[in-house]
Amino acid sequence: MTTHLETQPTDSAWPAAATLLDSLVRRDFPTLATCLGTQVRFRALVPPGPFELTGPDAVAGQFEKWFGGPDEFEVVDAAIGQVGERVYLRWRVHMNPAGTGETGRTAEQHVFATVTDRVDTLDLVCSGWQPDRPVRA
Repeated sequence: MTTHLETQPTDSAWPAAATLLDSLVRRDFPTLATCLGTQVRFRALVPPGPFELTGPDAVAGQFEKWFGGPDEFEVVDAAIGQVGERVYLRWRVHMNPAGTGETGRTAEQHVFATVTDRVDTLDLVCSGWQPDRPVRA
């Protein structure tokens, strides 16, 4: 038997989570930093291995390292939800090297966050960049 219990994070959690996702979509990393708590803890499991960061500038800087720059950028899928007391965010990003005609790449990240009026913790897992495959005729 499966039982589904639904709970809601505090009303203030949703705006902070939405700001994080919206800022990522727009590649507005200074605004992304504003939705993070002053002591935000970021733990990530990514290729080539895990790492941790603390503080909004360091965390926003990491997102800019991954998703900033001149490459063409598109968030092709994203969602915000909840698992127990944690806010769940996910996004799939596609990037193409700007003006080179080179093959693009896609990555997907899943995040569980503790959110009050700002994001206090982020636990992220990432697929790593996966190269686009040529379409076969």
